[in-house]
Amino acid sequence: MTRKIPSFIEIYKSLIQIPTISSENKTIDLSNKILIDLLSNYFSELNFSIQIKNIPNTNKFNMLSSFGVGRGGLLFSGHTDTVNFDENTWTTDPFKLTEKNDKIYGLGVVDMKGFFAFLLDVISSINIKKIKKPIYILATANEETDMSGARYFSKSTKIKPDCIIIGEPTCLKIINAHKGHIAYKIDIFGDTGHSSNPSNGVNSIEISYEIIKQLINLKKYIKQKYLHQDFSISHPTMNFGSIQGNAPINRICSLCSITFEIRPIPQLSFETLETLLKDTLKKIKKKWPNRIFLKNIFFPIPAYEISKKHHIVKKIENLFKIKSTTVNYCTEAPFLKKIAPTLILGPGSIDQAHHPDEYLHYSFIDPTKNILKKLIVKFCC
Repeated sequence: MTRKIPSFIEIYKSLIQIPTISSENKTIDLSNKILIDLLSNYFSELNFSIQIKNIPNTNKFNMLSSFGVGRGGLLFSGHTDTVNFDENTWTTDPFKLTEKNDKIYGLGVVDMKGFFAFLLDVISSINIKKIKKPIYILATANEETDMSGARYFSKSTKIKPDCIIIGEPTCLKIINAHKGHIAYKIDIFGDTGHSSNPSNGVNSIEISYEIIKQLINLKKYIKQKYLHQDFSISHPTMNFGSIQGNAPINRICSLCSITFEIRPIPQLSFETLETLLKDTLKKIKKKWPNRIFLKNIFFPIPAYEISKKHHIVKKIENLFKIKSTTVNYCTEAPFLKKIAPTLILGPGSIDQAHHPDEYLHYSFIDPTKNILKKLIVKFCC
């Protein structure tokens, strides 16, 4: 294939300079349309067909570019959005690719706009005449918030690749499983009154104390009951994020809120978790009726796992002579798995994601290009 697009670094620069922040805070949440259009232009220059779809009820877009027709082939997937940043903690411009100390700095260099630069560079070097099965490139939106891009694509697409590779930063390790994430808020309503006579009111903070004790008991239970030895932290985890009351010191607190998250392993389904939570709160709710309200804060992300015995996992493990492993963070895999067997494999370290001065070390560049080329040859040639 004759190269029709800029160099690897020039593509990288052009992707990083476009802000694509996703946030629950609508004042800083940005559309990804400019980046989607740029990616579409690059892949069009490489003779890929382009489909751009608006995610319903948002100003965000997915792009699917493809070369070849028919069943099978390979889908590479990445998200176009980034988290927000604190400019006071960055020593470089987040939207300007900076090269120094054998590293590439910028917001999204590993998480994960940079993955598209790798794909474009590798595809531009391939002899297109050797492609026998489709190559698909999926660029999604809102991965950093509700994953609506991946959820919408999985429900609406008709493609049937043999395998999906999500290019999240894994230090080029093959990831076959990860934990899920679900976040809750509990609002506790009491009755206010003067603090000189506590019996004339109901203190919501005191009720929250009882709730937290029971949640800690649940935390201990799921830690003992559910284990997956492949994870570095082999059990589900629970973390309390905040507890907030709203009363001055001389009044009985009438409203208290608790936030917490749980990261389940694949063996702990959301249905089971919801049942355990309801049972945990049942006695307290009976004691304090119509005062305790549990709700989800964000869209929950299921845990994900594809068996190490699956033929696709074996095929890729054998190709690179490495064994698959697990991670504790979340990806779009639980949604994309509905389309095809899915693995996570990409350049850079997750330790850089969501951190100031996010960077990719040069040592990942050539190995990543070699891996992507081998995957295309194996599945599409």
